[in-house]
Formats: sequence, C-alpha cells, structure tokens
Amino acid sequence: MQDKTRELFQNAPVPKAVLTNIIPSIVSMIMVLLYNLADTYFIGQTKNALMVAAVSVATPAFLLFMAVGMLFGIGGTSLISRTLGEGDERRARRISSFCFWTGLCIGLVSMAGIILLSRPVCMLIGASEHTVGYASQYLSIVATGIPALILSNAFSNIIRAEGKPFIAMLGMIAGNLVNIVFDPIFILVLGWNVAGAAIATVLGNLVSMVIYLTHLLSKRSTLSIHPKHYRIRKGIAAGVCAIGIPASLNSVLMSFSNILINNLMQPHGDMAVAGLGVAMKVNMIVVMLLIGLGTGIQPLLGFCFGAGKRRRYMAVLKFSLCLALGLSAVMTVICYAFAGPLVTAFLDDADAFEYGMRFARIYIYSGPILGVLFILMNAIQSTGAALPSLILSLSRQGILFIPTILILNTFNDASILSMAQPITDYLATMVAVILFIVTYRKYLMRMGEAAE
Repeated sequence: MQDKTRELFQNAPVPKAVLTNIIPSIVSMIMVLLYNLADTYFIGQTKNALMVAAVSVATPAFLLFMAVGMLFGIGGTSLISRTLGEGDERRARRISSFCFWTGLCIGLVSMAGIILLSRPVCMLIGASEHTVGYASQYLSIVATGIPALILSNAFSNIIRAEGKPFIAMLGMIAGNLVNIVFDPIFILVLGWNVAGAAIATVLGNLVSMVIYLTHLLSKRSTLSIHPKHYRIRKGIAAGVCAIGIPASLNSVLMSFSNILINNLMQPHGDMAVAGLGVAMKVNMIVVMLLIGLGTGIQPLLGFCFGAGKRRRYMAVLKFSLCLALGLSAVMTVICYAFAGPLVTAFLDDADAFEYGMRFARIYIYSGPILGVLFILMNAIQSTGAALPSLILSLSRQGILFIPTILILNTFNDASILSMAQPITDYLATMVAVILFIVTYRKYLMRMGEAAE
C-alpha cells in the first residue's frame, strides 16, 4: 500500500478521510443510477409500455449476476482492507487474484446457461405472454456480458480497498457513459428497442472491466490478477465468502423479492407491473446514493479495524451516520416532491403513470432511515463479522420482506402490496442497530486499550 494512501487511511482528519473515500463511491453510484434510468427512459420513448414492463421483469435476473460480483467485491474488499491494515500486501494480492479468476469462471458458466434458457427463465420470473418475447430477447443479449458484469462489479469495490477510489470511480463512469450514449442510438435511432438497450449494457460493462484490468496489470496497483498468485486455502476463499455471501445474499434476495412482487402484481395487469418497475427506478435515486456512502466508507473502516484503531473506527462511523441522515432527508424530500415529473419521463400510458406515481411516493417512505441501514450494514461487514452480516442480509429482503409481502397481498390491493418494501426497511434498520451493538461488543471492545 502506497505511503500516501496509508497516511489518508491512518492519520488524515476524519472528515477528509471519509469524504475522499465516499465522493468517488457516490459518483459511481450516480452513474449506475443514470445507466439504470437511461435504459427505462429510452425504452419508454418507444411509447410501448409492454417493453418497459419486459425490462422490469428481466431486471431481477440481471441482479442475480450483480450479486455474484458483489460476493467477490464486498467479500474481497472487507478481507483485503483488513489485510492491508495488518500490513500483509502479499496476501492481499492472493485475495484479489482469487476473486478475479473464480468470478470469471462463474461468469462464463452463467453466460452459457442463460443464453440457452432465457425464455423459460423469463416466464419463471414473472413475464406474461405479452412481455416474454421482449424480456427473453433482452436477457439473452445481456447474458453475453455476464463475465464482464461480474468482474466490473467486483473490482469497482476491490480497487477501493487498496485506496484507489478514483480509479474505481473512473471505471464506473466510463462504462455507464458508454451505456447512456449508445442507448438512444441503438433504441431509437437504429430502432433496436429492447435489444438495443441490452447491447448498450454489455458494451458498458466491457469498458468498465477493461479499465479495471488495465489498472490491475499496471505497476500502480498493490493488487494482482496474475494466476501465480491464485490461492483458495489459508483462509482466502473462506474469508471472502464469509462476508461476500451475506452481502450477495442481499442482492439475491432483492432479485427474488422483485420476482415475487412482479408475480403478485401481475393479476393487477401489465400496467401495474410497468408502474411498479418505474417506481423502483425512482426509489433507486435515494438508494444508490446511500449505497455509495456505505460502500465508500467500508475500506476505511476495514483498515481501521485491521490496524486495531477502535477510536478512529468509531469517529469515522459517527461522522458517516450524521452525513447519511442529512443526505437521506434531503433526497427523500426531492424524490417525493418530484415523483410526478420523474414517472412521466418513463411512462406515457395514463394507467401505467397512475400506478407509477402512487407506487413511487409509497416507496420513498423509507428514505429517511435508509442511510443508517446501509452505513451499519457496511460497518458490520468491515469487521469480518460473518454471522451478523448473514442475519442482516437475510432479514431485509428475506426473513422480513417475504412474510410482509405475503401478508399485504391478502388485501388484494396494489397500493397496499407496494408498501411491503418501506415497512421492511424500517424493520431491517432496527435489526441493523441491534446487530451492530452485538458486533461492537464482540469484535471492537476486545481490541482493548492497546488499540487506542
């Protein structure tokens, strides 16, 4: 780890250290947000709400492969940052090589499977007879970029662990700009519709991956993807998976919960499904910014934990929580007030707009507390606390969400059904507070006075 980076992590004033790490992360998430909104926006310009519904249906399958990237990204970041805090750069290189080659192999196998089974997969995750053609076309093309998707998502996180948040940001910005630029060209100018959106997505992920690989192969990087550094044993695979699996489970369960709510919303019609998909996009404006804040501080917290600096760890956490509460409040007000114009940008059909407007304002109810949830989630992961991380990941989109949505579905009302996510977010935040207290007492308190 370079001296300048170590100085930032170890001795810089807390506000400077936090802001230096979170600003690139938040900018990266904004670009991810813009890319997600761009797909839906430009498909919406075709004035075909069935295409909007089809992409909304296919999104959960896309999230599953982002979850694999998150497994290696969050798991690798947590272990690498703690390892660098301990001063062991050789082991950090082995961890990054493990994440690269294992992620690539999973990506290649997944690509083949989805290309062969795209239509039955789409039917399984909620496509109707009217949308399955569009959805399977979109998904089969996106599948060709699954390896790049996994690696770009993994290393956009891992590169932050070595103190290079601006490189991580550059890869995300470049990839998403490519997607945003080519979306209108492929969808509207060339008339490729959902296929055009899918091709733009693949190109964007390829560009991000190339930028990260260029950095990792250069002398500027502490990390490595060289096969000679690949190791599974000596706690590397177990260490990555201990935090990576709980983190990725959150995305897997998010995908599953989206599949479930799409299926439960289907009896209310394709326009309700389209409206729900757009409401989720609007809610992502708040969610992605706060995820950026949470993931941005994780390498800093992990380094402090690995170096045994409890007092600095808590100072970083307190400052980040205050920042998250302020950002959450501002973004909640903005998204609630401008829900109408935001939904109008994606949907032209009057019925779909009515659903989208109503759902968007319901979804934003959890905005004020989401920052606390994501900060505490990353704080727990930064300590390597596998069991609390697992419990929290299972809670938000699984243990808490599934019973909530099934109970609300009994009312046979689309608006009540859409309240499942906000209700779950408040419950998950309470669970996060409890689990952090447990983690603090078990992992941080035992550092003792020597840590100060």
